[in-house]
Amino acid sequence: MDFLYVKALHIIFVITWFAGLFYIPRLFIYQTEAENKLEPAKSILQTQYKLMSKRLWYIITWPSAILASIFAFWMLVKNPYYLSESWMLVKLAFVLALYFYHGFCQNIFNKLQKNKIKYSAFQLRMFNEITTIILFAVVFLVTVKSAINWIWGVVGILLFGVLLMLAIKLYKRIRSKKSWDNSTTNTNQLPNEEK
Repeated sequence: MDFLYVKALHIIFVITWFAGLFYIPRLFIYQTEAENKLEPAKSILQTQYKLMSKRLWYIITWPSAILASIFAFWMLVKNPYYLSESWMLVKLAFVLALYFYHGFCQNIFNKLQKNKIKYSAFQLRMFNEITTIILFAVVFLVTVKSAINWIWGVVGILLFGVLLMLAIKLYKRIRSKKSWDNSTTNTNQLPNEEK
C-alpha cells in the first residue's frame, strides 16, 4: 500500500480516537451528575449513560486507537528515518502519554460500569483537558516539525485553559449567588456541581 494511503488512514483513525477520548469524559460527567438525581431519573439516566459509554468506548474509541497505532507503526516501518528526527521522538512521548490517558479512562469506565463513582464532575472536567493539551502538542509537532517550537503552542493552550477555568469558576460563583427560578427549581434535586 502506498505511504500516503497509510498516512491518510492513520490521520482518520487518530481523529476518531481523539473524538472518543474527548466525548467519553463528558459521559462520565453526566453519569456522575446523575448520581444526585431522584429516582426513577437517577436509574434511567445512569443506565443510559453506561450504555452510551460502552458503545462509544468499544465500537469507536478502542478500535480507533488500535487502527491508528497499526498505521503509525506501518509508517515508521516504511520510513524509519522518522525515528532520527527529534520532533518525532517528542511526538511519540506525547503519544505514550495519550496511551496512559486512554488507560486511565478505561479504569474510570470500568468503575462507572459498576456504579462506583470515585471522581467529582469537576475533577472529570479538569481531567478532560489533558486530551486537548496532547492534541495541541502533537499537531504543532507534526506541522512545525521542531522539537522546540511546539512549546509555544502548548504554552498558549495552557494559558487559554487557565483563563477558561477561571471563567468557569467565576460563572459558577455568579450562578450560585443568583436564583434563576425559585418557583420551579428544587435545590435538593440539583447535582453538587449546580449548588
